[in-house]
Amino acid sequence: MNTEALLRDVRARLSEGGLRACLLVRDLHTGEELGIEPDTDLPSASLVKVPLALATLERIRRGELDGATPLDVAPGRVTTPGPTGLSRFRHPARIAIDDLLYLSTCLSDGTAADALFDLTPPAWVAGLRGITVRHRTEELFDTPVERFDADQAHLAHALAIDAGTSGRGHRVPQLDTTRANTGSARSFVDLLQALWTPSKIHPEVAARLRDLLAHNVLRHRLTPDFSSDASRWSSKTGTLLNLRHEIGVVEHADGQSFAIAVLTESSVPAAAQPGVDALMAEAARRLRDHLRQL
Repeated sequence: MNTEALLRDVRARLSEGGLRACLLVRDLHTGEELGIEPDTDLPSASLVKVPLALATLERIRRGELDGATPLDVAPGRVTTPGPTGLSRFRHPARIAIDDLLYLSTCLSDGTAADALFDLTPPAWVAGLRGITVRHRTEELFDTPVERFDADQAHLAHALAIDAGTSGRGHRVPQLDTTRANTGSARSFVDLLQALWTPSKIHPEVAARLRDLLAHNVLRHRLTPDFSSDASRWSSKTGTLLNLRHEIGVVEHADGQSFAIAVLTESSVPAAAQPGVDALMAEAARRLRDHLRQL
């Protein structure tokens, strides 16, 4: 199948599954890439924890922060499905900055992330082309999902699907690209490339963040199609209402490496959509396979 036919077929498969997808796959050695709407900005949800980790690690490297410093963190006391770690704690905890980085990046713990944002506010998490950081992660816990009973979650998703505007505005602030943390598939692939290949990011910082991404615990989305005995998959997910994202790098035993970003919006008003995760992985794998064969 030629490239144009492949992209048409992948678009059709995603559309049939109720997904609008913005994705990009890039060969980190040749620079060749394939994508669908890779320059469209979407709310980044928990993907914002990657630039947050980068900014925090750089401050540690410069000596502005000490990773061993313990912080007193208030419990999140979140009861709705989804959030993990300190976000669900019922009592205060004392945790070192290094360990907050692990919780924020590897467990996508929003309360841990906000403890890091207390040290490095959103306005300081800058310098990443195409990625905008406007607010802390606590705002991701204040959406229509938290206002409906569990058996009415579909209503929150229906609002997320139907309340947007043609200019990417939205009645739900966290989904409004003029107010939310945002990024595109290309901007996140650029960030991954800067972490995996020589760049302005200090090698020690890049190595530490690569290690955190390699130990990501949430591995239900793209991991089944990219992790094997002959490959290493390092990634970060992002989920908010009808948004399902994942970015990552697959490193093959033969030396090939690919940076991948899949950012999606679902038009199906349902919280649990395992078929969508599989469809995202299939789309990314098909583009990777095509590049791998070139």
